Amino acid sequence: MNPSTPTPANPPSASAATQPAPTRVRAVTRRSYGGVDQVRVEHVDRRDPGPGEVLVAVRAAGLDRGALHLLTGTPYAARAAFGLRRPRQPVLGLELAGEVVALGPGVTGPAIGDRVFGTAPGAFAEYAVARADQLAPTPAGVDDVQAATLSISGGTALEAVQRYARVEAGQRVLVLGASGGVGSFAVQVAAHLGAEVTAVCSAAKADLVRDLGARHVADYRTTPVADLDGPFDAIIDIAGNRPVRELRRALTPTGALVIVGGEGGGRWLGGLHRNLAVSALDPFSRQHLSWFVTRQSGELSARLGALVETGAIRPVLDRVVGLDGVADALEAMERGTLRGKVAVRP
Repeated sequence: MNPSTPTPANPPSASAATQPAPTRVRAVTRRSYGGVDQVRVEHVDRRDPGPGEVLVAVRAAGLDRGALHLLTGTPYAARAAFGLRRPRQPVLGLELAGEVVALGPGVTGPAIGDRVFGTAPGAFAEYAVARADQLAPTPAGVDDVQAATLSISGGTALEAVQRYARVEAGQRVLVLGASGGVGSFAVQVAAHLGAEVTAVCSAAKADLVRDLGARHVADYRTTPVADLDGPFDAIIDIAGNRPVRELRRALTPTGALVIVGGEGGGRWLGGLHRNLAVSALDPFSRQHLSWFVTRQSGELSARLGALVETGAIRPVLDRVVGLDGVADALEAMERGTLRGKVAVRP
């Protein structure tokens, strides 16, 4: 499969809204924290939508890096949010696209039969319950597989480049981790805004990243940041572990460093020690140093859908798998061999 060309998702022959939703559905679960050996495909009870929620027949779901952290339960500090001893939500997955089949009380906006995309906990399943305000209408020119990969990875990239780095035309932007789910979108968004993009990834993925709009591409294994012909107006560091001082030296005196995620640094904090460092340094620096947690919203998803429909950005797909293929995809993500995103078709 050409990883730069999404595989179209064929719509179902009959609307799911005309069929009664089953009470038990197939889903990808992990009942305990651990590695991919904890991943199972099993039948679980389907939940009915509550106030402000809708039930979605899932046509496709996206695999984002957060699924690895939810699988392993690391860093441990994050377990306060998703379960101290065991996962509160046993079903994995967060990005999805599909069709609304039932409405909870008080829902305004989505209607039964609408094609939608956005976020919902437990997206790796045949049906999932989502908050109505976390969904957007799927544009007519965007298929379900494309839409399913947008809201977390694409949303994170859009927020990093536009809201936090404030990238403008003519600026020089460095994207570290440019070939993954977030990175492939970040390169495209920065290039779309008119920036000159330098991308860092593995040598095997250089052609892909260059095709996404990067002007210069370097191999992370052989090229230190100091040798990348800076300084840069903005650096987007995605799931990296480089010292903050090294990144700041590669910035202009008033440049912006945006840390997205974090790896390494131990099982308690992971890479969050760098996030804490930039928070402490930012008030005393002319440089803009920041990190963030992606805000999930239907409005953000709608902006991404419009960019895809107009051709400004495109999802990069490594593969499309069924529920049985999620464990292998997680393993590939952990090894760092994915080129872009994985879409899951229940």
